[in-house]
Amino acid sequence: MREMITLLSRLLIRDFKNTSDPAVRQAYGMLCGGAGIALNACLFLLKFIAGQVSGSIAITADAFNNLSDAGSSAITLVGFKMAGQKPDSAHPFGHGRIEYISGLLVSVIILLMGAELLKSSAGKVLHPEAVDASPLVFAILIISICVKMYMYLYNRSVSRKIDSAAMMATARDSISDSVSTMVVLLTTLLSFWTDVHIDGWCGILVALFVLWTGYGAMKDTVSPLLGQPPEPEFVDKIEEIIIGYKDQGVLGLHDLVVHNYGPGRVMLSVHVEVPSNGDILALHDMIDLIEHRLARELNCSAVIHMDPVCVDDEETNRMKEKVAKIIGSLEGKVNFHDFRMVHGPTHTNLIFDVAVPYDYPMTDGELVSCIQNKIYGLDENCHAVIDVDKECR
Repeated sequence: MREMITLLSRLLIRDFKNTSDPAVRQAYGMLCGGAGIALNACLFLLKFIAGQVSGSIAITADAFNNLSDAGSSAITLVGFKMAGQKPDSAHPFGHGRIEYISGLLVSVIILLMGAELLKSSAGKVLHPEAVDASPLVFAILIISICVKMYMYLYNRSVSRKIDSAAMMATARDSISDSVSTMVVLLTTLLSFWTDVHIDGWCGILVALFVLWTGYGAMKDTVSPLLGQPPEPEFVDKIEEIIIGYKDQGVLGLHDLVVHNYGPGRVMLSVHVEVPSNGDILALHDMIDLIEHRLARELNCSAVIHMDPVCVDDEETNRMKEKVAKIIGSLEGKVNFHDFRMVHGPTHTNLIFDVAVPYDYPMTDGELVSCIQNKIYGLDENCHAVIDVDKECR
Protein backbone atom coordinates (compact mmCIF):
# COMPACT_ATOMS: atom_id res chain seq x y z
CA MET A 1 0.00 0.00 0.00
CA ARG A 2 2.83 2.41 0.71
CA GLU A 3 4.91 1.48 -2.33
CA MET A 4 4.03 4.65 -4.27
CA ILE A 5 5.34 6.96 -1.54
CA THR A 6 8.35 4.69 -0.99
CA LEU A 7 9.15 4.77 -4.70
CA LEU A 8 8.70 8.54 -4.93
CA SER A 9 10.89 9.09 -1.87
CA ARG A 10 13.67 7.04 -3.43
CA LEU A 11 13.38 8.94 -6.70
CA LEU A 12 12.88 12.47 -5.37
CA ILE A 13 14.62 12.58 -1.97
CA ARG A 14 18.39 12.48 -1.88
CA ASP A 15 19.74 10.36 0.99
CA PHE A 16 16.13 9.37 1.83
CA LYS A 17 17.21 6.96 4.59
CA ASN A 18 18.88 9.72 6.65
CA THR A 19 15.67 10.91 8.32
CA SER A 20 17.60 12.71 11.08
CA ASP A 21 18.71 15.27 8.47
CA PRO A 22 16.34 18.31 8.59
CA ALA A 23 16.49 18.61 4.79
CA VAL A 24 15.36 14.99 4.37
CA ARG A 25 12.53 15.49 6.89
CA GLN A 26 11.42 18.57 5.01
CA ALA A 27 11.42 16.67 1.71
CA TYR A 28 9.30 13.87 3.19
CA GLY A 29 6.80 16.38 4.57
CA MET A 30 6.49 18.23 1.28
CA LEU A 31 6.15 14.96 -0.67
CA CYS A 32 3.30 13.74 1.56
CA GLY A 33 1.69 17.18 1.54
CA GLY A 34 1.71 17.29 -2.25
CA ALA A 35 0.28 13.77 -2.49
CA GLY A 36 -2.42 14.72 0.01
CA ILE A 37 -3.47 17.78 -2.00
CA ALA A 38 -3.75 15.77 -5.22
CA LEU A 39 -5.65 12.80 -3.73
CA ASN A 40 -8.07 14.92 -1.69
CA ALA A 41 -8.82 17.16 -4.67
CA CYS A 42 -9.69 14.08 -6.76
CA LEU A 43 -11.88 12.69 -3.97
CA PHE A 44 -13.69 16.03 -3.68
CA LEU A 45 -14.55 16.04 -7.39
CA LEU A 46 -15.71 12.40 -7.35
CA LYS A 47 -17.85 12.77 -4.20
CA PHE A 48 -19.32 16.06 -5.32
CA ILE A 49 -20.48 14.38 -8.52
CA ALA A 50 -21.85 11.44 -6.52
CA GLY A 51 -23.66 13.79 -4.17
CA GLN A 52 -25.30 15.66 -7.02
CA VAL A 53 -26.31 12.43 -8.79
CA SER A 54 -27.80 10.84 -5.67
CA GLY A 55 -29.19 13.96 -4.05
CA SER A 56 -27.44 12.96 -0.79
CA ILE A 57 -26.52 15.80 1.55
CA ALA A 58 -24.27 13.43 3.49
CA ILE A 59 -22.19 12.56 0.42
CA THR A 60 -21.93 16.22 -0.61
CA ALA A 61 -20.86 17.18 2.90
CA ASP A 62 -18.30 14.38 2.85
CA ALA A 63 -17.01 15.83 -0.43
CA PHE A 64 -16.40 19.22 1.15
CA ASN A 65 -14.73 17.42 4.03
CA ASN A 66 -12.18 16.16 1.50
CA LEU A 67 -11.81 19.69 0.15
CA SER A 68 -10.89 20.85 3.65
CA ASP A 69 -8.43 17.95 3.82
CA ALA A 70 -6.76 19.29 0.68
CA GLY A 71 -6.40 22.58 2.52
CA SER A 72 -4.95 20.74 5.52
CA SER A 73 -2.40 19.04 3.26
CA ALA A 74 -1.49 22.43 1.84
CA ILE A 75 -0.94 23.71 5.38
CA THR A 76 1.26 20.71 6.13
CA LEU A 77 3.28 21.28 2.97
CA VAL A 78 3.78 24.98 3.71
CA GLY A 79 4.58 24.15 7.33
CA PHE A 80 7.39 21.75 6.39
CA LYS A 81 8.70 24.23 3.81
CA MET A 82 8.85 27.05 6.36
CA ALA A 83 10.21 24.77 9.10
CA GLY A 84 13.17 23.94 6.86
CA GLN A 85 14.34 27.55 6.69
CA LYS A 86 17.74 28.24 8.19
CA PRO A 87 18.12 30.20 11.44
CA ASP A 88 18.31 33.97 11.04
CA SER A 89 18.77 37.02 13.25
CA ALA A 90 15.06 37.11 14.12
CA HIS A 91 14.85 33.36 14.81
CA PRO A 92 18.31 32.19 15.96
CA PHE A 93 16.98 28.74 16.92
CA GLY A 94 15.45 28.09 13.51
CA HIS A 95 11.84 27.69 12.39
CA GLY A 96 11.27 24.03 13.32
CA ARG A 97 8.29 24.72 15.58
CA ILE A 98 6.30 25.90 12.56
CA GLU A 99 5.79 22.19 11.88
CA TYR A 100 3.97 21.89 15.21
CA ILE A 101 1.89 24.96 14.40
CA SER A 102 0.87 23.45 11.05
CA GLY A 103 -0.17 20.27 12.89
CA LEU A 104 -2.21 22.42 15.28
CA LEU A 105 -3.98 24.10 12.35
CA VAL A 106 -4.82 20.69 10.90
CA SER A 107 -6.27 19.68 14.27
CA VAL A 108 -8.41 22.83 14.37
CA ILE A 109 -9.75 22.06 10.89
CA ILE A 110 -10.63 18.52 12.02
CA LEU A 111 -12.55 19.93 15.00
CA LEU A 112 -14.38 22.46 12.83
CA MET A 113 -15.37 19.76 10.34
CA GLY A 114 -16.54 17.54 13.21
CA ALA A 115 -18.70 20.36 14.58
CA GLU A 116 -20.16 21.09 11.14
CA LEU A 117 -20.86 17.40 10.54
CA LEU A 118 -22.57 17.19 13.95
CA LYS A 119 -24.75 20.17 13.06
CA SER A 120 -25.77 18.81 9.62
CA SER A 121 -26.37 15.34 11.08
CA ALA A 122 -28.71 16.76 13.72
CA GLY A 123 -30.63 18.45 10.91
CA LYS A 124 -30.99 15.15 9.08
CA VAL A 125 -32.32 13.52 12.25
CA LEU A 126 -35.06 16.15 12.40
CA HIS A 127 -35.71 16.08 8.65
CA PRO A 128 -34.77 12.67 7.16
CA GLU A 129 -34.51 12.40 3.39
CA ALA A 130 -34.48 9.47 0.99
CA VAL A 131 -31.30 8.83 -0.99
CA ASP A 132 -31.37 7.98 -4.71
CA ALA A 133 -28.12 6.10 -5.24
CA SER A 134 -26.67 4.23 -8.21
CA PRO A 135 -23.83 1.71 -8.70
CA LEU A 136 -21.60 4.64 -9.72
CA VAL A 137 -22.23 6.34 -6.37
CA PHE A 138 -21.42 3.16 -4.46
CA ALA A 139 -18.24 2.67 -6.48
CA ILE A 140 -17.08 6.23 -5.77
CA LEU A 141 -17.66 5.79 -2.03
CA ILE A 142 -15.76 2.48 -1.96
CA ILE A 143 -12.86 4.02 -3.90
CA SER A 144 -12.85 6.93 -1.45
CA ILE A 145 -12.60 4.58 1.54
CA CYS A 146 -9.69 2.71 -0.04
CA VAL A 147 -7.84 5.92 -0.93
CA LYS A 148 -8.28 7.33 2.58
CA MET A 149 -7.02 4.10 4.16
CA TYR A 150 -4.00 4.28 1.85
CA MET A 151 -3.39 7.90 2.90
CA TYR A 152 -3.65 6.89 6.56
CA LEU A 153 -1.08 4.13 6.11
CA TYR A 154 1.52 6.20 4.30
CA ASN A 155 1.09 9.25 6.55
CA ARG A 156 1.43 7.09 9.64
CA SER A 157 4.47 5.34 8.20
CA VAL A 158 6.22 8.59 7.30
CA SER A 159 5.24 10.13 10.65
CA ARG A 160 6.98 7.32 12.52
CA LYS A 161 9.95 7.44 10.19
CA ILE A 162 10.63 11.17 10.64
CA ASP A 163 8.99 11.53 14.10
CA SER A 164 6.49 14.18 13.01
CA ALA A 165 3.43 15.18 15.07
CA ALA A 166 2.03 17.10 12.08
CA MET A 167 2.14 14.00 9.87
CA MET A 168 0.49 11.91 12.59
CA ALA A 169 -2.30 14.51 12.84
CA THR A 170 -2.84 14.17 9.08
CA ALA A 171 -2.87 10.37 9.40
CA ARG A 172 -5.56 10.54 12.09
CA ASP A 173 -7.58 12.86 9.92
CA SER A 174 -7.39 10.31 7.10
CA ILE A 175 -8.61 7.41 9.24
CA SER A 176 -11.49 9.51 10.59
CA ASP A 177 -12.46 10.40 7.01
CA SER A 178 -12.35 6.74 6.05
CA VAL A 179 -14.69 5.79 8.90
CA SER A 180 -16.96 8.73 8.04
CA THR A 181 -17.24 7.68 4.40
CA MET A 182 -17.80 4.06 5.42
CA VAL A 183 -20.78 5.09 7.55
CA VAL A 184 -22.11 7.21 4.68
CA LEU A 185 -21.82 4.14 2.42
CA LEU A 186 -23.64 1.87 4.86
CA THR A 187 -26.46 4.32 5.47
CA THR A 188 -26.76 4.95 1.74
CA LEU A 189 -27.12 1.22 1.15
CA LEU A 190 -29.69 0.96 3.95
CA SER A 191 -31.73 3.86 2.54
CA PHE A 192 -31.47 2.37 -0.94
CA TRP A 193 -32.70 -1.10 0.07
CA THR A 194 -35.21 -0.14 2.78
CA ASP A 195 -37.36 2.76 3.93
CA VAL A 196 -35.24 3.20 7.06
CA HIS A 197 -33.35 6.49 7.16
CA ILE A 198 -30.76 6.52 9.96
CA ASP A 199 -28.00 8.42 8.23
CA GLY A 200 -28.58 11.38 10.57
CA TRP A 201 -27.95 9.28 13.69
CA CYS A 202 -24.93 7.61 12.11
CA GLY A 203 -23.68 11.04 11.12
CA ILE A 204 -23.79 12.10 14.76
CA LEU A 205 -21.66 9.09 15.76
CA VAL A 206 -19.18 9.87 12.99
CA ALA A 207 -19.06 13.53 14.05
CA LEU A 208 -18.22 12.53 17.61
CA PHE A 209 -15.47 10.25 16.32
CA VAL A 210 -14.07 13.07 14.18
CA LEU A 211 -14.12 15.45 17.17
CA TRP A 212 -12.30 12.89 19.32
CA THR A 213 -9.69 12.44 16.57
CA GLY A 214 -9.18 16.19 16.35
CA TYR A 215 -8.79 16.45 20.12
CA GLY A 216 -6.12 13.74 20.14
CA ALA A 217 -4.24 15.35 17.26
CA MET A 218 -4.37 18.76 18.94
CA LYS A 219 -3.07 17.32 22.19
CA ASP A 220 -0.10 15.76 20.39
CA THR A 221 0.84 19.05 18.70
CA VAL A 222 0.18 21.41 21.62
CA SER A 223 2.43 19.48 24.02
CA PRO A 224 5.73 20.15 22.16
CA LEU A 225 4.71 23.78 21.69
CA LEU A 226 4.18 24.24 25.42
CA GLY A 227 7.29 22.24 26.27
CA GLN A 228 7.38 18.61 27.28
CA PRO A 229 9.95 16.34 28.92
CA PRO A 230 12.42 14.53 26.66
CA GLU A 231 11.81 10.93 25.75
CA PRO A 232 13.29 8.51 28.32
CA GLU A 233 15.29 6.80 25.56
CA PHE A 234 16.89 10.15 24.65
CA VAL A 235 17.82 10.80 28.29
CA ASP A 236 19.26 7.27 28.58
CA LYS A 237 21.51 7.88 25.56
CA ILE A 238 22.75 11.17 27.04
CA GLU A 239 23.56 9.52 30.36
CA GLU A 240 25.22 6.55 28.63
CA ILE A 241 27.53 8.83 26.64
CA ILE A 242 28.49 11.02 29.60
CA ILE A 243 28.98 8.20 32.12
CA GLY A 244 31.13 6.49 29.50
CA TYR A 245 33.86 8.99 30.45
CA LYS A 246 33.90 7.85 34.08
CA ASP A 247 37.48 6.59 33.80
CA GLN A 248 38.56 10.04 32.59
CA GLY A 249 37.06 11.94 35.51
CA VAL A 250 33.25 12.07 35.22
CA LEU A 251 31.70 11.44 38.65
CA GLY A 252 28.02 12.00 37.76
CA LEU A 253 25.54 14.32 36.09
CA HIS A 254 22.46 16.27 37.05
CA ASP A 255 20.26 19.24 36.09
CA LEU A 256 19.68 17.96 32.56
CA VAL A 257 17.50 20.39 30.56
CA VAL A 258 16.36 19.70 26.98
CA HIS A 259 14.87 22.43 24.79
CA ASN A 260 13.07 21.30 21.63
CA TYR A 261 12.91 23.98 18.94
CA GLY A 262 11.51 21.58 16.38
CA PRO A 263 12.63 18.24 14.91
CA GLY A 264 16.38 18.22 14.42
CA ARG A 265 16.80 21.39 16.51
CA VAL A 266 17.36 20.17 20.06
CA MET A 267 19.45 22.04 22.61
CA LEU A 268 20.46 20.54 25.92
CA SER A 269 22.37 21.66 28.99
CA VAL A 270 23.64 19.43 31.77
CA HIS A 271 25.88 19.68 34.84
CA VAL A 272 28.69 17.12 34.92
CA GLU A 273 30.50 16.46 38.19
CA VAL A 274 34.29 16.23 38.10
CA PRO A 275 36.91 15.94 40.91
CA SER A 276 37.89 19.33 42.30
CA ASN A 277 41.56 18.27 42.53
CA GLY A 278 41.79 17.22 38.88
CA ASP A 279 43.72 18.87 36.05
CA ILE A 280 41.40 21.68 34.98
CA LEU A 281 42.76 21.77 31.41
CA ALA A 282 42.43 18.01 30.95
CA LEU A 283 38.91 18.02 32.41
CA HIS A 284 37.90 20.92 30.17
CA ASP A 285 39.21 19.06 27.13
CA MET A 286 37.16 16.01 28.16
CA ILE A 287 34.01 18.16 28.48
CA ASP A 288 34.60 19.51 24.98
CA LEU A 289 34.89 15.96 23.66
CA ILE A 290 31.60 15.00 25.32
CA GLU A 291 29.81 18.05 23.87
CA HIS A 292 31.00 17.23 20.36
CA ARG A 293 30.06 13.58 20.71
CA LEU A 294 26.54 14.46 21.93
CA ALA A 295 26.14 16.79 18.97
CA ARG A 296 27.41 14.19 16.52
CA GLU A 297 25.51 11.14 17.78
CA LEU A 298 22.26 12.73 19.01
CA ASN A 299 22.00 15.58 16.48
CA CYS A 300 21.73 18.24 19.18
CA SER A 301 23.55 21.30 20.51
CA ALA A 302 24.98 20.50 23.95
CA VAL A 303 26.29 22.84 26.65
CA ILE A 304 27.92 21.25 29.71
CA HIS A 305 28.55 23.00 33.02
CA MET A 306 31.48 21.49 34.89
CA ASP A 307 30.78 21.01 38.62
CA PRO A 308 33.87 20.44 40.82
CA VAL A 309 33.21 17.94 43.60
CA CYS A 310 35.40 17.43 46.66
CA VAL A 311 36.48 13.78 46.76
CA ASP A 312 39.50 13.74 49.08
CA ASP A 313 38.08 15.28 52.28
CA GLU A 314 37.20 12.59 54.82
CA GLU A 315 34.82 14.74 56.87
CA THR A 316 32.88 15.86 53.79
CA ASN A 317 32.63 12.28 52.52
CA ARG A 318 31.48 11.04 55.93
CA MET A 319 28.70 13.66 56.16
CA LYS A 320 27.74 13.02 52.55
CA GLU A 321 27.20 9.33 53.35
CA LYS A 322 24.96 10.26 56.30
CA VAL A 323 22.91 12.61 54.13
CA ALA A 324 22.67 9.89 51.47
CA LYS A 325 21.09 7.54 54.06
CA ILE A 326 18.57 10.24 55.02
CA ILE A 327 17.67 10.89 51.38
CA GLY A 328 17.39 7.14 50.76
CA SER A 329 14.93 6.75 53.63
CA LEU A 330 12.48 9.25 52.10
CA GLU A 331 9.36 8.19 50.26
CA GLY A 332 9.56 8.03 46.48
CA LYS A 333 12.43 8.81 44.15
CA VAL A 334 14.65 11.54 45.66
CA ASN A 335 18.24 12.28 44.65
CA PHE A 336 20.75 14.87 45.79
CA HIS A 337 23.82 16.50 44.26
CA ASP A 338 26.26 19.43 44.58
CA PHE A 339 27.03 18.50 48.19
CA ARG A 340 29.54 20.67 50.03
CA MET A 341 30.36 21.77 53.57
CA VAL A 342 31.03 25.36 54.68
CA HIS A 343 32.43 25.71 58.20
CA GLY A 344 31.65 28.76 60.35
CA PRO A 345 32.40 29.98 63.89
CA THR A 346 29.02 28.81 65.30
CA HIS A 347 27.82 26.07 62.92
CA THR A 348 28.49 24.21 59.68
CA ASN A 349 26.34 24.57 56.61
CA LEU A 350 25.63 21.48 54.53
CA ILE A 351 24.71 22.86 51.12
CA PHE A 352 23.17 20.63 48.45
CA ASP A 353 20.30 20.26 45.99
CA VAL A 354 17.60 17.59 46.02
CA ALA A 355 15.82 16.44 42.87
CA VAL A 356 12.24 15.13 43.03
CA PRO A 357 9.56 14.31 40.44
CA TYR A 358 6.84 16.87 39.67
CA ASP A 359 4.23 14.61 41.25
CA TYR A 360 6.12 14.11 44.52
CA PRO A 361 3.58 13.83 47.41
CA MET A 362 5.33 16.43 49.61
CA THR A 363 5.59 20.14 48.86
CA ASP A 364 9.06 21.63 48.46
CA GLY A 365 8.78 23.30 51.87
CA GLU A 366 7.67 20.10 53.58
CA LEU A 367 10.51 18.14 51.98
CA VAL A 368 13.16 20.69 52.96
CA SER A 369 11.89 20.84 56.56
CA CYS A 370 11.85 17.05 56.80
CA ILE A 371 15.47 16.73 55.62
CA GLN A 372 16.63 19.63 57.79
CA ASN A 373 15.09 18.10 60.92
CA LYS A 374 16.69 14.73 60.21
CA ILE A 375 20.12 16.32 59.73
CA TYR A 376 19.71 18.45 62.86
CA GLY A 377 18.91 15.24 64.73
CA LEU A 378 22.27 13.81 63.67
CA ASP A 379 24.33 16.88 64.55
CA GLU A 380 22.93 20.04 66.11
CA ASN A 381 25.87 22.04 64.75
CA CYS A 382 24.95 21.20 61.13
CA HIS A 383 22.41 23.34 59.28
CA ALA A 384 21.12 22.17 55.90
CA VAL A 385 20.79 24.72 53.06
CA ILE A 386 18.72 22.97 50.40
CA ASP A 387 17.45 23.86 46.93
CA VAL A 388 14.76 21.68 45.31
CA ASP A 389 15.01 20.69 41.62
CA LYS A 390 12.34 18.96 39.58
CA GLU A 391 13.04 15.83 37.57
CA CYS A 392 10.99 15.04 34.47
CA ARG A 393 11.13 11.31 35.03
